[in-house]
Amino acid sequence: MRMKRALFVPAVAAMLLGVAVSILTPGVRAQNPDEILPAASAAKAKALLQQTIEGLGGAAYLNVHNSDCSGRYAQFQHSGDVGGYIEIREYREMPDKERVEYGPKGNIINIYAGDKGWTLDRGGVSDVPATDMTEYEEQLKMQMGNLLRNRMNDDSLFFRYGGNDVVDLKEADWVEIGDREGRTLRIAIGHSDHLPIRSVLTERDAKTGEKSESSTYYTTYHLIDGIQTPFRVSRYLNERQTYQAFFERCSYNVDLPANFFTRDSLEQRFGQLQKKK
Repeated sequence: MRMKRALFVPAVAAMLLGVAVSILTPGVRAQNPDEILPAASAAKAKALLQQTIEGLGGAAYLNVHNSDCSGRYAQFQHSGDVGGYIEIREYREMPDKERVEYGPKGNIINIYAGDKGWTLDRGGVSDVPATDMTEYEEQLKMQMGNLLRNRMNDDSLFFRYGGNDVVDLKEADWVEIGDREGRTLRIAIGHSDHLPIRSVLTERDAKTGEKSESSTYYTTYHLIDGIQTPFRVSRYLNERQTYQAFFERCSYNVDLPANFFTRDSLEQRFGQLQKKK
């Protein structure tokens, strides 16, 4: 009898423990993304993204007009190794303008403004190649900041909860955003602070049909003008690192010249450089 009881008690204990776990952790099974109905999955994804917006600064984040950040940019060799660092100053005007000045004197400048772009170098001002412009426009459509600020209510997008995970040693939830062209952006959102840890854009080349995956890592957040700003941003294309920036200073809603994101501004800058020579 004692032997039978010794075998029975552990079995009962195990059963009761399982029941207790199921009671204390309701909804654990419901968190499996494959078991959530599409409407509920979309609602959960949007709720997490709203928490992310609040974590990034809420109204301050949504209403930012422009940004001005400076720091260092890693230059990568063909082997993938870092070949050195160069000073950069990066300006953005929402939703689709970007100006990056390279070097301590800003003698090399790239500007993207909507569907136009220009480059300033030693030879003067030239148009950005059409292939680069196409790539910029395509990436902008699924750029995380653009999605959070301007496309949360876009009916052409679908939203899906991607499940729990540990991402870069942090507990996180994945959220997926897809469009009708087959692009999907996955964002890992931290449990504790609701800040983006990583974003992964998956898309297929329209001509070759090959799939590519671009990952961006966000770390070292600082609260600047009410907005949580990552001071270290790293990007990988198909697991090969292509970009790394270490920002040392950022500010928002700054005064910039009216023609700051135009070809004329680069022509004026080139004229100033020629005079100095």
